[in-house]
Amino acid sequence: MSAQSDPIVVTGMGVVSPLGTGVETVWSRLIAGKSGIVRNTRFDVTNFSAKIAGLVPTRETDPEGFDPLVAIDPKDLKKMDLFIQYGLVAAQEALQQANWFPESEADQAATATIIGTGVGGSPVMAEAVQTIIEKGPRRLSPFTVPAFLANLAAGWVSIKYGFKGPIGAPVTACAASGQAIGDGMRLILTGEAEVAVVGGAEGSIDPISVGGFGAARALATAFNDDPEAASRPFDRRRDGFVLAEGAAIMVIERLSHAQARGATPLAILSGYGTSADAYHLTAGEPTGAGAQVAMRNALRMAGISPGEIDYINAHSTSTSVGDAAELAGIGAVFANRGKDLAISSTKSATGHLMGAAGAIEAVFSVLAIRNGIVPPTRNLEDPDVGERFDLVPKVAKHKTVRHALSNAFGFGGVNASLVFSAISVRSSP
Repeated sequence: MSAQSDPIVVTGMGVVSPLGTGVETVWSRLIAGKSGIVRNTRFDVTNFSAKIAGLVPTRETDPEGFDPLVAIDPKDLKKMDLFIQYGLVAAQEALQQANWFPESEADQAATATIIGTGVGGSPVMAEAVQTIIEKGPRRLSPFTVPAFLANLAAGWVSIKYGFKGPIGAPVTACAASGQAIGDGMRLILTGEAEVAVVGGAEGSIDPISVGGFGAARALATAFNDDPEAASRPFDRRRDGFVLAEGAAIMVIERLSHAQARGATPLAILSGYGTSADAYHLTAGEPTGAGAQVAMRNALRMAGISPGEIDYINAHSTSTSVGDAAELAGIGAVFANRGKDLAISSTKSATGHLMGAAGAIEAVFSVLAIRNGIVPPTRNLEDPDVGERFDLVPKVAKHKTVRHALSNAFGFGGVNASLVFSAISVRSSP
């Protein structure tokens, strides 16, 4: 069957984020205007220009914080970097909601696992370098390499649950998990998989990442003493993005497959588009030309017009160049739209989860559809771009969302756009 007659639907979602762990907790805090940006206590930041980050809270500091032991055997923790741990906990939540724990060889072989990351295990790599310098290479753990390899979040999920279908790990910077969701969609459309576990994981709040992005002058530094005010997409006072960590996983499958096994579809994954800017290593093309291609392709696959999109979860990270380029691209694609189109950047609350950003923002897009609430852009006090659209400043708003578009763009000029639609749009195969 075609994607139109038997659409691909989301049946499970899981989240680990700076706003907490668990989809409902994170969503309630997001729409309440909470922030997950804090002082970076992961390591000594005395000599670093950026002293804040979107850290995942632990169970010790937050009753809804992260506890790896809910999904991971204690003896396995030393074998994996944080991004893998985050991915396993998010995957468990998504799989429990979808109730997908296949036991037959056929069902296991029909399940794909595609989990992207922007960096992989850079904390382990940083620690390994320090160990070599201080103690020599013989003191390295035998688990060093499998702990940092970018594909090992997908690998651990596949092994834990016995998923034997296609496996992959896009490493396309901040578009990685957007592409992972799109890759899983394509595998189902071609018949190579019936179910796909898709998303992204990132755990790179480490000296390499913070120092490197700081050297590139990409990080917010003006609000080190007021972390919650630091991530401010579209706002005149922004001065860079806030590095963050976490994971988000979705389970996707055909509607007919979900109905046959009694699963509850949450939303339709109706469109995907991807493209390259072929322009610059780190800056998007100023008119958003590449982003336009991705958005138009996603709309085309979904079979809808720009006028039917009610909400866009923007990639906008809180950099002046990036925010302006994305809104230029949106302005071109949605040329006939104005304040009726809601656009917000939830990075204002979570910070930038890099390779996991596309997936967590896809989850937020589904929740906007399900709950009829558009999450706010925090800290938007003095917009210098995009006054043509409703940028949902500071406060969430109730709004019927039939179709939502979620953008994820990355270094190297990679663009990914996803369209999600309400189940009521196409209620049966």
